[in-house]
Amino acid sequence: MSTPVERWPNPVKAVIDWIGTALARAGIIDESRARETADLAWPRIVTGFARMSQSAADLAMVGTAVGAAAITGLGFASPFWLLGVTLALGLSGGTISQVSQRYGSGDQSEVPLVVKQSVLVELCLAVPFVLAFATIPERLIGLLGADPAAIDYGATYLRVMSLAVVFEFANKIASRTLVGADDAWTPMVVRSGGAFVNIGLNALFIFGLGLGVFGAALGTVVATVFVTATFAWGFLGGSPPLVGRFPTTVDVRGPAWDPHLGRQLLQISGPLMLTRLAQTLARFPLLGIVALFGPGVVAAFVTGRRVRGLIGTPGWGFGLASSSLVGRHLGAGDEREAEAYARDILRYSMAAYAVLAVVAFVLARPIARAFVSDPDLVASVTTFVRVAAVSVLGAGVNQSTVGPLRASGDTRWPLYGKLVGLYCFAIPLAYAGVVTPLGIDALYLSLVAETTVPAAVTYYRYRSGRWKAVSRAFRPDASKDDTAG
Repeated sequence: MSTPVERWPNPVKAVIDWIGTALARAGIIDESRARETADLAWPRIVTGFARMSQSAADLAMVGTAVGAAAITGLGFASPFWLLGVTLALGLSGGTISQVSQRYGSGDQSEVPLVVKQSVLVELCLAVPFVLAFATIPERLIGLLGADPAAIDYGATYLRVMSLAVVFEFANKIASRTLVGADDAWTPMVVRSGGAFVNIGLNALFIFGLGLGVFGAALGTVVATVFVTATFAWGFLGGSPPLVGRFPTTVDVRGPAWDPHLGRQLLQISGPLMLTRLAQTLARFPLLGIVALFGPGVVAAFVTGRRVRGLIGTPGWGFGLASSSLVGRHLGAGDEREAEAYARDILRYSMAAYAVLAVVAFVLARPIARAFVSDPDLVASVTTFVRVAAVSVLGAGVNQSTVGPLRASGDTRWPLYGKLVGLYCFAIPLAYAGVVTPLGIDALYLSLVAETTVPAAVTYYRYRSGRWKAVSRAFRPDASKDDTAG
């Protein structure tokens, strides 16, 4: 009987396989590792591309229907929304580390408990964001800009999006759990399906019903709840269409917290959450500085970053594939093979990033026209897209080296990299554009530094090999030793 992967056409996998085969024939990576990496990475890349396309489509639809002020408003709302998503991503990084190591050891009995305790933590983290976004969005958006129209659009978006925070947290945990269990297909189908539902609803709400920014947020809320309901169906033992039964299910009865596993989860995910938090918090002063250049530059800057997120989607797949495959071999005690996977996935992902970066650089002007129509603004957006294409290479190195560190539990160095890159380079460089003759060129340098400096830090830690020793404290056998002691 054919698998879902065999039954569906896979153009993304075909491209990824082509890149992997070319690298293997050149002796750069091992062919068998390339195949296994591609099988696990491509569904997540499709998921990332679908979700970032949805995000980019939101921006383009709102910009077309409402104007540049709406793009600025969504740009101001985005960091606040990402504060919640940021913590969810960090927490789910701890989840995938625990799940993948338990699958590698051959003992998956603790996986349901890992999932339940992750959900408990996410509920505690999500509720404050729901309350803040629902009750004081105008005050929050007002911190970043003084334009009344942009504040109104951003506040509307954030108030409606407050309904989706808890569900988005749960979706992150569900996705990472399945990838850690060697199932990237299911989250791809579920989350990509949600992204396409989102795009369709937004087109209906924004253009069909004339709901503008409110419609963009409402479409996202409905699609997010749809994704959560589908994941819940599968984890509770059901068989959702197109994906079938999940590799692991969760019994809601019984204990939901184990002190040792809970402590491990917080030890691993804590630095990851701080890393993501540092990255998101930096958006506030960055946007505040960019706003000094005028609303047109804000719109171009926000669009360039959104495009960078879109062309950076290989990191979604290769980073999680690295976490899963490296984590499994660490869980089995095979550090040499774990290191080999980490090395090959890094090389593999950088080749994919280079291809997309070149395409985006060459097609920067048509990409810009998809977001804005004003000729002067098109020129500005085109430049920012090209700078984003260059800077995405640093993001690729960072994503691929964070993978093995996350799998091993060595999650402090990505935090160090983000702190140095953002607060010692990106923000000061952007501000230099205000107080020196550098002007807008400083914003270009800031975008590049934002990705390359963290990449240098995480690559240094990855090359040191210390992450393999760190992993020994988080392996399943370490848990048993602690219990026995």
